[in-house]
Amino acid sequence: MSGVFPTTVALSSMTITSVEPTLVSATHSLKRQVRSRGGQRWGLRGSYAPLTRAQAAELFAFSVKQGGQFEKFTIVPPTVSTPMGVATGSPLVNGAHAAGETTIGTNGWTNSTTDIMKAGDYLKFGHDKVYMIVADSTSGSTGAATLTIHPALITALSNDEPITVSNVPFTVAFASDQQDISEAASGTFGFSISLVEVA
Repeated sequence: MSGVFPTTVALSSMTITSVEPTLVSATHSLKRQVRSRGGQRWGLRGSYAPLTRAQAAELFAFSVKQGGQFEKFTIVPPTVSTPMGVATGSPLVNGAHAAGETTIGTNGWTNSTTDIMKAGDYLKFGHDKVYMIVADSTSGSTGAATLTIHPALITALSNDEPITVSNVPFTVAFASDQQDISEAASGTFGFSISLVEVA
């Protein structure tokens, strides 16, 4: 792990992509056949408004330090740093959950709260993978809530494991071994990033 991507300069735009490889073929009668390869990862692409030399140098230096695609680091995408759900309380995993599960029992939320988490919110357990909530969830009178996530768990969860629901850090690496910085005639600099999740 090689640190946290610099946040002293805010991204002007970011795109989040879900990559889920499938095998698709068609028979002679054109019947579609499809099979999931069973994996999922997030891709992140971001760009900056024109930068000063000092701003660009900080971002470029961090990027060069990663050694192309070699190192991994964390970044909090500004577009999803705040959940759409209420997301209050101190959420914990409720009970043990095996790899492959998509319905996760949780507790520690604020009691009796509609939309404690909303479809499209992101969360992270105690491992590097980031998951998306795919159905709205409401907490009960004891602060318990069932969360439906995608993709399925890649590793088992323990009882009382903490859950990160705000400022969720994505563990990523650069998608290419080549990093570029550009300078305009005006003296401003351009920089963009393309990252892949490496949970």
